[in-house]
Amino acid sequence: MTRLHLSGDWLIDNSITNAQESINNLATRIIEIDAEFIGAWDSRLITFLVNLRKHAENNNLTLVIISLPDGAQRLLNLAFAVKEPEGARKSERKESYLARIGNSTVNILNSIYSLITFIGEVTSSISRFVRGKANYQRSDLWVAIQETGAEALPIVGLIAFLVGAILAFVGVVQLNKFGAGIYVADLVAVGVVREMGAIMTGVIMAGRTGAAFAAQLGTMKVNEEIDALTTMGINTIDFLVLPKIIALILMLPLLSIYANLLGIIGGAAVSLSILDISIYQYSIQTLYSINLVDFLGGLFKAIIYGILIAIAGCRCGIECGKSAAAVGLATTSAVVSGIVAIVVANAILNIIYTLLDI
Repeated sequence: MTRLHLSGDWLIDNSITNAQESINNLATRIIEIDAEFIGAWDSRLITFLVNLRKHAENNNLTLVIISLPDGAQRLLNLAFAVKEPEGARKSERKESYLARIGNSTVNILNSIYSLITFIGEVTSSISRFVRGKANYQRSDLWVAIQETGAEALPIVGLIAFLVGAILAFVGVVQLNKFGAGIYVADLVAVGVVREMGAIMTGVIMAGRTGAAFAAQLGTMKVNEEIDALTTMGINTIDFLVLPKIIALILMLPLLSIYANLLGIIGGAAVSLSILDISIYQYSIQTLYSINLVDFLGGLFKAIIYGILIAIAGCRCGIECGKSAAAVGLATTSAVVSGIVAIVVANAILNIIYTLLDI
């Protein structure tokens, strides 16, 4: 017979370690537990006793508990009140390398199919909107326009002004070496109007508005509000997604124009403070450096970015899981997907513009 005397403080890991070593070195068929003089204890004592009882059952040993603290005895009885059913405990299953590749491929294909399906539903919804048959609330559209338009002006203006100033600083340092400081106006104007105005506005809106769309729709999914709308026969794409997409399609080009103006002003502020030129010279050089094609090219990019941000944010929100953690994951996914889509779209549009000599 082996008797384990448990005493002292069971909040200390050494007591557990010594007792577990005693279990591993058992040489008899009977184990007695005497915890009459035990001091403070916590859940680790119960874990030890549960493991000890399972060890005894698996090895045909007899476990005799002479004394335990009342609370520990009740917890131990509760732990074994109901027998654990077969298969209840999660077992680790190792998949082969080929199985992991196959599962990843299936997940990617399912994501692509889900994206194409969502784009198709959005296209149908926009078609119904054009024909005046979409089921949505006009008040929601105006609220979305305000949130994606007027409320975004401060952050878009600040970032655009700073980007224009940064471009001007880079241009002044390099072009002054060749006595061509006046061409900083060309660099800032072309860079902002063709590229930076639209892409910086898109990135800002992806982090600000795309994340907000995903969080809002994800929270509605968790609260089962979307399921309730579906049960009432309301098309959730028309009612929830369409106003947000229309608002971004309308507002992002306007925000891009605003960003272009602030970017040029930022570049002018830096150039006029460093270079020996007048505001009239800078303005004339700016007007000569850009044309309508540059302006419309940047505007078209802004429209595409608005569509991509809206689709990324709304899709992540609609397909969100039904837990609080899933809302956070959907929000993160919306931001990442939106920014990646903007960068990829910008590269593709630049290639097209180059091939078309725009």
